[in-house]
Amino acid sequence: MSSDTTSDIPPIGNPTPPKPPSPGGPTETSSPDGSPRRRPALFRDASLSAVLAGFVAVVVSYSGPLVIVLAAAHAGHLNQGQTTSWVWAISIGSGVTCIALSLRTRMPVITAFSTPGAALLVTSLGAYSYAEAVGAFLVTGAVITLVGLTGVFGRLMRQIPTAVVSAMLAGILFSFGTGVFTSLRTAPWIAGAVLVAYLLGKRFVARYAVLLALAAGVLFSAVTSRLDIHIDHVELAKPVFTAPSFSAGSLIGIAVPLILATLASQNAPGMAVLSASGYRPDDRLLIGSTGLASTALAPFGSHAINLAAITAAICTGPEAHRDPRRRYVAGVSCGFFYLLIGAFGSTLVVLFAGLPKELVAAVAGVALFGALAGGLTAAVKEEKDREAALITFLATASGVTIAGIGSAFWGLVFGVVAHLVLTRLRAREAAAA
Repeated sequence: MSSDTTSDIPPIGNPTPPKPPSPGGPTETSSPDGSPRRRPALFRDASLSAVLAGFVAVVVSYSGPLVIVLAAAHAGHLNQGQTTSWVWAISIGSGVTCIALSLRTRMPVITAFSTPGAALLVTSLGAYSYAEAVGAFLVTGAVITLVGLTGVFGRLMRQIPTAVVSAMLAGILFSFGTGVFTSLRTAPWIAGAVLVAYLLGKRFVARYAVLLALAAGVLFSAVTSRLDIHIDHVELAKPVFTAPSFSAGSLIGIAVPLILATLASQNAPGMAVLSASGYRPDDRLLIGSTGLASTALAPFGSHAINLAAITAAICTGPEAHRDPRRRYVAGVSCGFFYLLIGAFGSTLVVLFAGLPKELVAAVAGVALFGALAGGLTAAVKEEKDREAALITFLATASGVTIAGIGSAFWGLVFGVVAHLVLTRLRAREAAAA
């Protein structure tokens, strides 16, 4: 394995920025009095590969999960203004937290709107008034903030073995890796162009392999007439404030499952992705901040802002940058594109919706190759943990949903149980010997 894989790097958390070059180097300009002035760290650390990683993460976020949000809005009988406000709120919340947390921690902190939460709302939102749903969103944000700031969530996560966490990451990304090849069945020219361009890029210009893959995919999408983009006009989104209303029914029917789905299916894998990539995330800061953002934007329609997992892996792996201390730029880039989409609401959503699903699947897949390889390597590194890691991987990759909670959470549960059982058995065997 090459030296730039995430499994070979030491844990990172608020690392010291790299020492700048000597005065007069390419990263400095002159101040009015003639003395040297260094460029801000963000500009010194910026790279095309990191910016592109953030862009790809946003493309993946809006090409699939947003459809679930729109389906939930339709099920809840929201009007156009309320739906646009919902898209605005989750985009602005994701953008602000991405930028602020990435700059604060110098880690690629990728946040997003809760996809499992939106899926739950497809079946439950129509049973309550929109004001009651907003009240449930508000309570959800407040509870997640409390759980995050108290450190309870982080203490639980730290008890999980590294091999199990890495196996869960690999399980999450497995379907995206295979998506590159399943796309060959329905769009062979597009997916094939993405794969070939990526391999050639890795051979000759590794840092820009994903950029070449994206460019090739868009080109072949246009050649094969698969691009379906029609933008009639461009306008700024207008947020709509809705006064919350509280009822026992909406709190039980919306808030409780939304809290569980967001913490278990989104924040737990999100923390695991950062940890598996060699970082030391501060759970109180990250979970608490996303909870606060959710609470503040709930009256405008935001159901939940949380740590991302799949899109985070695009930005935390070596494809974003060889140096893990410079990957935080991908988080800032991701946040910028979130804000751009949020500002223009449904206008730019149309742009992403017009991309062929095979193009999105193939580009996401190749962008995640490095993270998937790192997760698999770390999962099987220690022989004593391999069986528990295997169970975690299979349960997560299965995609099973139990009690409305996704497979990533159940992969952790089954993996931890297997680890405890096998550890105790080995301890008894050692004692008997």
